[in-house]
Amino acid sequence: MRNTNQNPYEVFQKECPEVAARFNDLIEAQKALKGLDAKTKQLINIAIQTANRNPRGVQMHAMMAKSEGAAREEIIAAVVLNLHHSGFANVLECLPAAIDGFEGKI
Repeated sequence: MRNTNQNPYEVFQKECPEVAARFNDLIEAQKALKGLDAKTKQLINIAIQTANRNPRGVQMHAMMAKSEGAAREEIIAAVVLNLHHSGFANVLECLPAAIDGFEGKI
């Protein structure tokens, strides 16, 4: 039985260290892209993760957005922005995860 409290990213890094290292290089290259500040990038990631119906991703990016200076209202707005794009179910599934991430509940 899988431990649902495990951080899936940490499992990925442990089980696939070489692939994880290359993935981390990609993330660093994306972070270095000019044109958007770090907070805006995290808010966009929250919106994308909501559209993909990935509450865990929303939670993690909400934590990162807060560390980059995002306010609770900005994080909630990034989720709710999806209401007319990807539907009410995605928003309902991801909004609690966004709040948990903002509050540091992992």
